[in-house]
Amino acid sequence: MGKQGQSTGRGAEGGAVILCVRFRLDTPALAQGGAETLLPPLIDLLAEFTPVVEAAPPYEALADVRGALRYFDRGPAELASVIRVRALALHGVDCVIGAGANPMLARMAASQARPGATLVVDDPAAFLRDRPVVALDGVGRATARTLCGYGLDSVGRVADAPLAVLQRLVGAKTGRELWERARGVDRTPVVPHAASRSVAGERSFPHDETDRTRQRRALLSLAEELGARLRTEGQVCRSLAVTVRYADRTTTTRSRALPEPTAHSAALTALAYAVHDSLGLQRARVRGVALRAEGLAGAEGTAHQLSLDPSDEKARRIEAVADRARAKFGPRAVLPGSLAA
Repeated sequence: MGKQGQSTGRGAEGGAVILCVRFRLDTPALAQGGAETLLPPLIDLLAEFTPVVEAAPPYEALADVRGALRYFDRGPAELASVIRVRALALHGVDCVIGAGANPMLARMAASQARPGATLVVDDPAAFLRDRPVVALDGVGRATARTLCGYGLDSVGRVADAPLAVLQRLVGAKTGRELWERARGVDRTPVVPHAASRSVAGERSFPHDETDRTRQRRALLSLAEELGARLRTEGQVCRSLAVTVRYADRTTTTRSRALPEPTAHSAALTALAYAVHDSLGLQRARVRGVALRAEGLAGAEGTAHQLSLDPSDEKARRIEAVADRARAKFGPRAVLPGSLAA
């Protein structure tokens, strides 16, 4: 099972070899400079221990420390402690770290780790068994609803289900991947210098924000920013994740797929608003919101469903003109009226 701040073994076969290093969202350096300025120094720091480091913007990095454990003769928790102390001392960045045998387990461990401790997953089956099925990579709301309808509401129950049953419920490929992940198997490699699979931005509030309008205004700003960035880089995204940070330093993250891959700011904004509404934050004290565009792909190879709505085509033409104006006069040359006020 998972252990906070300790580990058995020193990189033995089958043990934890992947670290997921994640910024603390309330770190002072993050509020001052933003995630994009903090991630490169963190990547350089991890590169001092292993060359196999993959950035996962805006707040994470994955590191395969298989060789580092042998070289430094330390366990995963010991090596993670050194990394955390160096990040705090050199860059003012506080981190939480999860360690597991693969990227999925490491990310899940990082999301559960207490501040100032490393959560090491030594027993994947025990770590995963009682978690809700939606906690698994690749399980969205629709898949979770289907599985829960058949009583498969926990990872342990999915792991115990026959493979053929899962494939009948969610499809052959998805069923196979779900069956493996429920058993702690993730075949995704850590790819150094890989192209980013997501882009993100974050807005912090100067005080506890309970006004829904101001929260939505921050989401609009983020959607406009990410949309412009994706279009500039010739990319589209397949889904969005909204993260809300509360006054007690806890966070909630919800993701949802777009109807089609897009970089259209209006579509990104509409989905961000829908996810935000689903959280039901009527009285929550919010300290910041983040928006992450996931599943990036090249725009040139993406089909766009033609619309008979003339207002949609007009909005896209206006968006193209606004992009040219921003490229010439700066990112704030053209803004939605609610942001310019």
